[in-house]
Parts: sequence; C-alpha cells; structure tokens
Amino acid sequence: MASNALGSSQQSNKGGPSLFTLSEQEILNQIYSTHHVHDDEKFDVESLFIIVENILKRATVVVDNVVLTLKYMLQEQPDKKQGTHATVEDLEEKTPKASFSPPICALKNISCEMQCKAPGEEIAHKTALTILNKLSNYSWDTKAVLTLAAFALDYGEFWQIAQAPASDQLAKSVGTLRRVPMLLKRPTLQKHRQSLIELNNVIKATLEVIEYIFELEKISNYDTKDVPALSTGVEHIPVDVYWAIVTIVASTTQFCCLINDEYKKPELSPFSQKLNYIVTKLKRQITTIKQQIEVTEAYWKLVKVFRTPIEIMEIFKLLIYTKDNVQPLIDGSTKKPVSIEVLKRKNVLLFISSLDISDDDISILRPIHDTIKKEDQYKIIWIPIVDEWTEVSKKKFEILRSKMPWYVVQYYSPIAGIRFVKEKWNFTGKPSVVVLNPQGKVECENALHMIRVWGIKAFPFTSTREEILTTSGEWIGSIGAGIHPNIENWIKDQKYIFFYGGKDKEWIQQFTKRATAIANDPMIKEAKISIELHCIGKGSKGEDDLGILGRFWTGIESLFISKTQRKTDTDAVALEIQKLLSYKNESGWVVLSKGSTVALSGHGTTMLKVLEDFDKWKEVVREKGFESTFKEYHNKVLHTAHICCRIDIPKASGKIPENMKCPDCPRVMETYISFKCCHIDGAANGLH
Repeated sequence: MASNALGSSQQSNKGGPSLFTLSEQEILNQIYSTHHVHDDEKFDVESLFIIVENILKRATVVVDNVVLTLKYMLQEQPDKKQGTHATVEDLEEKTPKASFSPPICALKNISCEMQCKAPGEEIAHKTALTILNKLSNYSWDTKAVLTLAAFALDYGEFWQIAQAPASDQLAKSVGTLRRVPMLLKRPTLQKHRQSLIELNNVIKATLEVIEYIFELEKISNYDTKDVPALSTGVEHIPVDVYWAIVTIVASTTQFCCLINDEYKKPELSPFSQKLNYIVTKLKRQITTIKQQIEVTEAYWKLVKVFRTPIEIMEIFKLLIYTKDNVQPLIDGSTKKPVSIEVLKRKNVLLFISSLDISDDDISILRPIHDTIKKEDQYKIIWIPIVDEWTEVSKKKFEILRSKMPWYVVQYYSPIAGIRFVKEKWNFTGKPSVVVLNPQGKVECENALHMIRVWGIKAFPFTSTREEILTTSGEWIGSIGAGIHPNIENWIKDQKYIFFYGGKDKEWIQQFTKRATAIANDPMIKEAKISIELHCIGKGSKGEDDLGILGRFWTGIESLFISKTQRKTDTDAVALEIQKLLSYKNESGWVVLSKGSTVALSGHGTTMLKVLEDFDKWKEVVREKGFESTFKEYHNKVLHTAHICCRIDIPKASGKIPENMKCPDCPRVMETYISFKCCHIDGAANGLH
C-alpha cells in the first residue's frame, strides 16, 4: 500500500515521489483503513499527555541550554532568543491523575518500530502506517499521544542522563550504553549542532500540533449546527495526526543518526514547514470554534432567560451586548447618549429591522411614540440588524437614525443576539416590533402587524389585545381609513361601501358602471339604502396611486398574519381576510361592508355577476334588506362557479402556517413555493 502512496510528480530523496506532494484525500484513503475504534482500548490519555508535555518541554530546554553553552564555548555571539539560559524550574509542572497506569507495552512496541530506521520519506511513511495499524483501536488523538510518548521516553531519558552529575555512576554507565558521551563531545556536538537545533524545533512543533489536536478533541462535543467550524476542524484531525506521527518517526531517525555520529540524516525542514502550517491552521480553527462556542453558550443563555424572565434591563443587556460591554443608547429626540437605566421597570417595544426600511416603516411608529411617551411607561428602541458594518452601512444607519425620535442601539453586532432574533422571533429582514413587559416577558413577538392595521387602537400591543381586535368584523374600517377623505364619514354614517380593485381595467370599468347604477337605482333610493364605491389604488381625484394600493395590501397581509398567529381554528373573520388575500393578483375583487363591518368579500367574476343580475333579486331587497339579499344571491352564483383559490404569503412576514383550509371549501390547500419580483405591483415601497 505504501509503495503506491507517494504518487506525485515531486521526487523523494530515494528517487521516488515525494511524501509532501500527497493530497489530503490520498493520505485519508490509506490511513482510514487502519482505524477501528473499540471501547476496550480507552485509557487515561489526558494523564499520559500531561507526562509527555512535562518530559519534552524540559528536555527541549536542556537541549537549548546545551547548544547555548556550546556557542559561548566557541566564542560566538548568541542571538537574542538564546541570550540567557532557561531553567526547567521555570516550567509549569502539571500533575497526572494518581491512578494513572502507563501503557508500557504499547510504548515499547511503538518505540521498536521507530528505532534504527534508515533516513527517507518513504520509510518514514511506511513506518507511520505500521504504527497506525498497531494503534488501530485507539482514537486519533490517542494515537498521536502514544507515538509522541514513545519518542519522549527515549528523548527524555537521554537528556536526563546527560544532565546527571559526574558522581552518579549508574547514570554514567547507562549513558555510556546510550552513547550520551559520544554526542556531547565538543567536536561531535559542533558538527551536529544545526541538526540538533532543527530536531529540537521540530519536537516543539510536534508537541504544539498534538496539543492543539488534543484541545480540538476536548471541545468537539458541541453540535456542529451550533458550532459549524467544528466540522472542518474534526475532519482534518486524522491527516494532522498522520503528519505528527510521520514527523516523530523522522525525528527518531534523526536522533539516532546524531547519537551514532552519522553524516547522513533525514531532512527535517519540510516536516518543520508542514507542522508550522498545521499549527497555524489549528490555531485559527480553534479560535473560530471557541468564538462560535461562546456565541452558542450566549445564545442558549438567552433562550433560558427568556423562558424564566427576570428584569427587562438584564434581559436587554444579554440580547444587545457582548459580555459586560454595555454601551449607552442614543436618544433619538436629543441625539445624545443615555444609560440603559432608562429602561428599568418599563415596557419596551423592540423595533427590529435591517437598514432596508422605508419612511413608511418609520412613520407608522411615530404616532405610537408620540402617544406612549406621555406616560413614560413604554419605550421604543430601534435594533438595526446588519451583516457587516461598513462605512456605507454606517452612513445609511446615521441617515435612518436621524429620522427616529425613539431610542437607538448603535452598530448592533452580537452574533448570539442576532441568532436569537432570527430563530426565536422569526426575523427575516422585514421590520418587526417585539413587545416586552417590565419583567422581560414577551407579550407579542411581532406587534407591527396589528399596529399597521389599528395603529394606537392596538395599545398596549399584547397578544391579548390582538386577539380582541382580530375577532372583530370591523377590520376594513381600520385599513380603509385614510386612503380616501370620505371613507371615515361613510363608515360613521353606516353606509354600504364597495371596496374593489384588480388587474383588469375593463373589469373595473364594468364593475364601477354596474355598482353606480345600483347605487342610483330608484328602488334603492326609495328604501333609503346608501351605497358608496371606492376603487383601491385610486387617489382622491381618481388618479392611479400605487402607494395607496401597496399600503392597502400590506394592511390585509398584516391582518392575515395576525389572525393565523393568534388562532388555531378559522373563524368567519379569518375566512373573509383569507379570501380577500387570495384575490390580490386576480383580475378583480370586491369587499362589501356596512360601515366598518365586512358583509362579505368575493372574486370579481362572481361579484360582477351578482350586480349584472340585479333585476333578478332587487325585489327581495324590500323584504330581506340589501345585505342579506346580496349575500344569498352571491352564494347561489358561487355554487355554479369554480374558482381556484391561491394565497401568497410573504416569507419575511414571520411564522408561516403549516397548512390552511380553503376559504371557499373545507379542503386543506396544497402548498407551493413561488418567486415573485417585488416590482410587479409597481408599488415596491409599500408591499412587503
């Protein structure tokens, strides 16, 4: 297997392909076949790693001092890094568990595999694969620690003997067998000094790589959905372990060559470069992972605290700021910073949006702000959600901020808070208003829908208030008010009103003609039935006004979302709203109301047919009244028509119902995904 592994264009020192041109996938293809983890091979690897660290960190200090001493002896000028002797006493002493029992047999087996190998990349590669096969039942980090421990056993013992006092005859005798005096002779040491320095540096780098691999494994128990960087980091561990082991094999060969005073030694600089690259990569990955873990823990802390609210100011801190970095709010009325203490024991309306908001989005809250500020029990705060704060986005933020009289969070950026807003409050980019009480409890996840429909009538903007408002049949008055100067008076006088519109101008003309004729019919006048007409999308002078059209449908969508989020069952009001929303993109649609109370809504085709057949039912009006007669005849027409109902719900509106019943029949509607340009209506600034 190893003979096929080194398959690339660069040549090794034996004339074959180079180990360092292997791709990660080529390495993985070989080392995965050596890996079979079983529970019975688990042991206290953390204690073993502590011992290995203690040995190698002290041994490398000893070597550094030996080299430094040699430089002084040769009357060389030492560099800044080696200007003073380090001492092993300065190193931190870590303590393994008292119950730890080292795997002596495994260490000896690994050591035997590495000893007395000829220099060469191919031999190092074959030896690394042999070691991986022997350690097949261990986890990847354990394989690396065991291999490094086998090396540390020899390397540490050698330099321990080298430091023994001359009076220690036992150490002296063992040292002779270990060839310690041979390496420490000045000519030998001088000849191999650079190789010894390289070996010591590679050992330090290998220890650092395994430290990071070990750290990565220790923090790898988080869900990759919460910590996505873990996935990449953990995926690379097997290859990083391979490079650590093959480097340890090459280092063992290098050390043997130095002890035996051989000129021919492995070239360690490519291994050093590879390990330095891995160290840099692992540092970056672990930093990213720790940041994501910090964000995840902050996120789940937010989730927990919102389940058991404590006090609005404390919750606000967790949502808006990172750790203890609490910044002042900006008071929109004075443009000056203020302490978040202004929120203490207050009800808070969090106005959450991107920077892509219109003046309409801001102006809809102005009357709310002007009313609630008088009692000083409610505060509005704008939280801008921005992916990245750039000079351009900051400039846009300042322009928007200058238009707001309420409080503003400046340059909001905590990832945990943004994640919470998106996942728990269904923020998808469009403006929303989350209402919190003085204890930080969520009273309404998005009050903007009811504010758009009812304005200050929705006060105090709670789910309970929304429930009351949405069960009323008087919703058309709230949406229709303000789009025509006469509508409020018509509602006050309890007149019948035809609100209508559509894509087909010919249909609109026909409906206008028929409805006007009925309104002026002598019998209708005689019965003192007052009928008014208003074509949605027309200004007070009859001109096209796409802004009015946009605001109308935004109100209907907001009302629909309020209904679907408040109730699990479907009442009569919800059905009328649902029907009307399904007519949004049809050729024609009609809502008939008496004052602000909706009588019925219908498709343009069926409603026009009712008007065309006026002569067939107008006499019944004398007996049953206009509304009852109109509804009865419309039901007859509806039974003979077959209209396919379609409802488009903007994805950015918040929670989307899992299923809905058809407003015209009891069947559950099929769900489709559609894509639509925001400029189709020609009123992009008003439609959301």
